[in-house]
Amino acid sequence: MKKYAVASTLIIASLSAAPAFANSSQWFVGGGIGYQNDRVEQTILNEHKKTNEDVSYQLRGGVIIDDHHRITGSYSYFEDKFEHALLGLDTKQKQQMFLASYDYLLPVHQNINLFAGVSAGMAYNKFETDFAANSSTDFVWGGQVGAQYNIGNNWSTDLTYRYLDQNYNEGMTKVDYTQQVVWSVDYKF
Repeated sequence: MKKYAVASTLIIASLSAAPAFANSSQWFVGGGIGYQNDRVEQTILNEHKKTNEDVSYQLRGGVIIDDHHRITGSYSYFEDKFEHALLGLDTKQKQQMFLASYDYLLPVHQNINLFAGVSAGMAYNKFETDFAANSSTDFVWGGQVGAQYNIGNNWSTDLTYRYLDQNYNEGMTKVDYTQQVVWSVDYKF
């Protein structure tokens, strides 16, 4: 019952805010590619820490309100293979993140904005070897900073650094945090 109350509250709030978005907003969709590293801790008798790193892919969309406030929903995918620190087994990590973000855009030049903001959402992490697999969907939160360059009226590009705290803790594996550096391109309409 609580799920329906929350869902209906969000729908009503979104619909009532729609007229405000219509006057001073610009919607966008885009994608990005970048570098991601995750701090992974593995424990049996003592703790071993490892940084998993590889390419991260991102799809995103959102709205810019009054040229200073940006609300973004994003999906990102990350995959890495490594040797398990304790057992010596080949291990594969897959991660999918669904984030909602708010950024404050600060104009510093005609086409350049600096931004800082917060993000929160869910991360699905899966660690698998030939013998076992553990997965979990957990809350993630953090913040980001970066720069945006506007290319004409309809295109922009961002360079973003994001830090996210993770709560994954399954079996002998814990994901402590995620760091990303992402370059993205957006189309505004």
